[in-house]
Amino acid sequence: MKTNRRNFIRQSVLTTAGISAFGTDAFGLDSSFPASPVHLVNDDAFKINVFSKHLQWLGYAEMAQVAAGIGFDGVDITVRPDGHVLPEKVVEDLPKAVEAIKRTGLNVTMITTAIKDADDPATDNILKTASALGIRHYRMGWYNYDEKKNIEDNLAEFKNQLLKLALLNKKYSIYGEYQNHSGTHFGSPIWDLYTVLSRINSPWIGSQYDVSHATIEGANAWPIGLKLLKPYIKSMDIKDFQWSKTGGKWDSEFVPLGEGLVDFKNYFSLLKKHEIQGPISLHFEYALGGAEHGTDTLTIEREVVIAAMTRDLQVLKRMLRVAGI
Repeated sequence: MKTNRRNFIRQSVLTTAGISAFGTDAFGLDSSFPASPVHLVNDDAFKINVFSKHLQWLGYAEMAQVAAGIGFDGVDITVRPDGHVLPEKVVEDLPKAVEAIKRTGLNVTMITTAIKDADDPATDNILKTASALGIRHYRMGWYNYDEKKNIEDNLAEFKNQLLKLALLNKKYSIYGEYQNHSGTHFGSPIWDLYTVLSRINSPWIGSQYDVSHATIEGANAWPIGLKLLKPYIKSMDIKDFQWSKTGGKWDSEFVPLGEGLVDFKNYFSLLKKHEIQGPISLHFEYALGGAEHGTDTLTIEREVVIAAMTRDLQVLKRMLRVAGI
């Protein structure tokens, strides 16, 4: 009787935690993976790349020259609809973009894509081409919750999609990285992304961590999410924000780096403490004459945009130096 009671209590505790006694959690995910993910050497640690979305008003050669002149280490190229490189032209155009960037002495170690489906023919074309060019990181597109399904079923579907991508990433030796974004996307609350990544536990699928979006959603609690997700963080987005009120409604508004609410001092200290490393994509989402939206024409002088980017880059470099990174 005591044994049955102990088993009942154990099963009750596991069920509350979302785990069954048969090695499968409540999300239908196999919980028998190793406790810690496999880590691969990352020699791109804290290299600062400009997000090419904000330079889409320039062609490849001039974009590369501007990025090099500002002082970036590399370029995070947009390879997605309305990006610098269109998915349907990736085989032809991505090598051209990479060649133009490398001619200026910069590197291309990361791209930003809309990839979500391993079975989409465009996915294979992008990953195969990027890998052949020595690109090691790509950011994925976002998944949305299906309101008709419960959370557990949604997570099971996301897990299946990411697992298939992990296998394709392994084939091409390239890391797929999912960005946490504020709102109601999968990954916004962090714990859901951790749940899926920890069950897959592949070195080929992980997180592109965005502390700004994490702060929007987590306020003072974001360090807990960072600690939870730390084994899976392979790259980082950097930008800043403040709260603004328009028409009686509060919303987040992106601002120049260091002028907002993100606690970068604590953030970089925690990166060092948790030994989190990876390349950085620096974003400029505040008003910059259309550059913030990835437009191909500017409504302000280009010198204003370049000056803003130069300023933010110097602010970021100073933050890293102060943190001892």
